[in-house]
Amino acid sequence: MKILVTGSTGLVGTALTQSLKNTEHTVCRLIRPGTAAESVSSSEGFDVSWDPETGHLGGAAVGADAAVNLAGAPIAEGRWSAERKMMIRASRVNTTRSLVAALAKMAIRPRVLVSASAIGYYGDRGDELLNEGSGPGADFLSEIAKEWEAEALKAEALGIRVVCVRLGIVLSRNGGALGKMVKPFKFGAGGKIGSGQQWMSWIALVDVVGILRLALEDGTLRGPINAVAPQPVRNADFTQALAKAVHRPALFPVPAFALRLALGEMADALLLASQRVHSAQVEKAGYRFLYPNLPDALAALLS
Repeated sequence: MKILVTGSTGLVGTALTQSLKNTEHTVCRLIRPGTAAESVSSSEGFDVSWDPETGHLGGAAVGADAAVNLAGAPIAEGRWSAERKMMIRASRVNTTRSLVAALAKMAIRPRVLVSASAIGYYGDRGDELLNEGSGPGADFLSEIAKEWEAEALKAEALGIRVVCVRLGIVLSRNGGALGKMVKPFKFGAGGKIGSGQQWMSWIALVDVVGILRLALEDGTLRGPINAVAPQPVRNADFTQALAKAVHRPALFPVPAFALRLALGEMADALLLASQRVHSAQVEKAGYRFLYPNLPDALAALLS
């Protein structure tokens, strides 16, 4: 397939594009004006000019079979000022709207759009077991995810199959959430967060790539799907597993009030919220996880 990819230079985008190129798909990275990105060779794919502000999409996108939308500014950098929240929203909602508008102008449109979303859609839900049919939450991340998905789903009116992939906490040896989590443990200062009873729905990066590829290739998948490992864990259990993986103790819990003081609204949304999410649709579609349980995933990623 010839596949358009936004957000190709991020953690997930880099892993996905490499996987696609390894299996001889043609990858067209949609690159914004002024973006410093290393060009890919013609045998593997190429860069396509893409300006979400104007809606311009370079002519090299013609003939694409699929599009993958992974664009989005990081949400875990600094406190959420009003300006930062506007940037987070625009990088997801506005960019997706612009992409769908660009696809609408194509004479021959891609057959499928796989668009990133997040389990933040569900909000803080305690011990409730959540699947793709569960309703949304009401906090900032929930509102963003609802708008984000709504813009992507507008492509259905163009005859394009749309899959919204709700990503859990992505674990990778190349940075991301795990890199931030493991640092205090390496210095012997790690511990549970708040009560430790909040559920964490995690997934290894290799399985994220596998699910994105499944969404591209399986014509029966449409609408929201949860990209999470089949065994979510409580934060206290995650903490113990991480400590064991790096051969360090987990003796220093982080109080919720301290997190709220340091991070404000972001502490509740990212660190203290409980989301026990089930990967119902991808399991029904027959996806077999390479890392279904946390100890094996951490052992592989931190070895």
